[in-house]
Amino acid sequence: MNDQFIVTLDIGTTQIKAFIAEMHADGNLQIVGVGTAKSLGMKKGAIVDLDQAVFSVRQAIQQAERMVGIEISKVYVGISGNHVAVQHSHGLVAVSSESRVIENQDLDRVLQACRVINLPQERTIFDVVPTQYIVDGVSEIRDPRGMFGVRLEVEAMVLTATKTVIQNMERCLEKAQLEIAGVIYLPHALGEACLTLDEKQIGVVLLDFGGGTITISAYHQGNLTGTAVIPMGGEYLTSDIAIVLRTHSDVAEEIKCKYGCALADLANKNESFSVQTLNDQKEVVYHQDNLAEIIESRLSEMFYLVRQQLQYMGVNDRPSGGFVLTGGVMSTRNILATAQKYLGQPVRVAQPENIGVNEPSYMGGVSMVHYLGQRGMIQVPETIPNDVARSKKQHGESAFSKMKNWFSDFI
Repeated sequence: MNDQFIVTLDIGTTQIKAFIAEMHADGNLQIVGVGTAKSLGMKKGAIVDLDQAVFSVRQAIQQAERMVGIEISKVYVGISGNHVAVQHSHGLVAVSSESRVIENQDLDRVLQACRVINLPQERTIFDVVPTQYIVDGVSEIRDPRGMFGVRLEVEAMVLTATKTVIQNMERCLEKAQLEIAGVIYLPHALGEACLTLDEKQIGVVLLDFGGGTITISAYHQGNLTGTAVIPMGGEYLTSDIAIVLRTHSDVAEEIKCKYGCALADLANKNESFSVQTLNDQKEVVYHQDNLAEIIESRLSEMFYLVRQQLQYMGVNDRPSGGFVLTGGVMSTRNILATAQKYLGQPVRVAQPENIGVNEPSYMGGVSMVHYLGQRGMIQVPETIPNDVARSKKQHGESAFSKMKNWFSDFI
């Protein structure tokens, strides 16, 4: 696989998504390939059937490979869940060069010093994220490289996870013939991609609505202060619809996407649809307001649980910066009005800029690409490779244009 490409893998409860990103010569980062597959062998964010999970991963990867015309061998994979813990740590080293100019190796050494912490035997460190650097007593430095100094310190988040979760993920990707290039804490990546500096400074809560879970990330004074996971997500809406309308889950999902409305007061009472029931195979006619009542009822419970969880975390459930929402549920009509009604604070849907994809359900993989770009993990080519240029000339459109057309068809 060409080093100018980078691949992220978002293994969710309902869908597995693979993204291929490329850094252009002008420094612009773009997603040029995407693959999705129904998530098999997963439940509430954890692998419960290894072989089925491997099959789903391969499906998503192969779809992305066909779009770009490359073979994927390494991926960055996102991780989240209650098994992940954030521990704050402090590192201190002396600047090594005689010139006292801080270099990459100094950053590596000081971040390595943060890893020296007491850790239970069943846990492992998968990433260290700096929150601020301190050079000779001067704090709040984001990137000290190139600065002069004698003493380099760092305040960092040490991210740990249960060893078995990491090992099962490694085993799954190994069987899918993939190597893990790195593990990314998804809530942190989402926060970096979706939140503004002002929001994080005054206090904001990011809610990621997945298929089987809701991930809560609270920010204050610029930093991630706490995370939690509620074992409830978009598939609960589908299940409720299937039960109430007495139909198949796949039919319920189609109805939710096509006719769904999150607020009963705003539903169109004149818009109707027919549903074939499970047992007697009769066609029953419903209206959008009937569907909206089902959806709003479950969403109200979700938002209540969010506020309850924030109180349990010791976080203000009415943050000054409001709430930022992402995930596939955000595609439901009038979702913002419903969220504002039950959260009682300003709400917006997350949309990272200048990366090429704004669809809420794809934000996990997109945010990882954004995060890796920020950390300088994607190489900038000096010129466009000849094989890529030939491909564009032969096919008449870029891979990214194909991807945008694919998104339009999919949505």
